[in-house]
Amino acid sequence: MSEEAKIRQFLLDSYLMSEDENVADTDSFIEKGVLDSTGVLELVAFLEEEFSVKVLDDELTPENLDSIRLVADFVRRKRAETAA
Repeated sequence: MSEEAKIRQFLLDSYLMSEDENVADTDSFIEKGVLDSTGVLELVAFLEEEFSVKVLDDELTPENLDSIRLVADFVRRKRAETAA
């Protein structure tokens, strides 16, 4: 399962999103009202557990965590850093 698929499934399971809810991989979580500040912290906990990455405080930015695509790209970068 891809990073995007795992993240989407987490959102579906955790935030009562339905399969019918139209949230594209590039849609902003903030603009769509998908996550609030507590939701971001829950997302971070999920990422750290599911993907074995450590999210630093200065990485808690919309550039890293504001859409499924941005989160998946962030996870891939973090995993590549760890592997190097």
